[in-house]
Amino acid sequence: MKSSGTRLVRLIAVFKLLKAALLIVVGVGVLKLIHLDVPDVLQHLVGRLGVGPGSRYVAQALQKAANLTPDRVRDIAIGSFIYAALFLTEGIGLWLVKRWAEWLTAIITSSLVPVEVYEIYRRPTGPKVLLLMINIAVVGYLVSRIRDNRSGLG
Repeated sequence: MKSSGTRLVRLIAVFKLLKAALLIVVGVGVLKLIHLDVPDVLQHLVGRLGVGPGSRYVAQALQKAANLTPDRVRDIAIGSFIYAALFLTEGIGLWLVKRWAEWLTAIITSSLVPVEVYEIYRRPTGPKVLLLMINIAVVGYLVSRIRDNRSGLG
């Protein structure tokens, strides 16, 4: 039973490490935009991806990009790296099956659930709902694991 519990904790670790890797890629990509004309870069990207430039969402993204200052672009990159560091810490700690990592992950993940619920309320999408369900399952599992280990069952 203990090895299946370790496998599940390591699966959660992989999930956290993948999120960290994605945020690092985003942070590096955003930093590359710091001295470029962001709307032009995004319009070129939209054309390359074959996304309809007349789409409401594309137009909104391009409008938001037009309002980005270099300082704001830098702030977005820094925020991305900070979250990546947090996910790396969680992921590495969980991979090593450390108790502190289980606590840290349970606390941080559960603290973000209200934000995810609000985002789903504002604009419901399948991926948002799936991510919420995964995060609730992760928190539930880790809390259960922490409780079991406190009572000597783990």
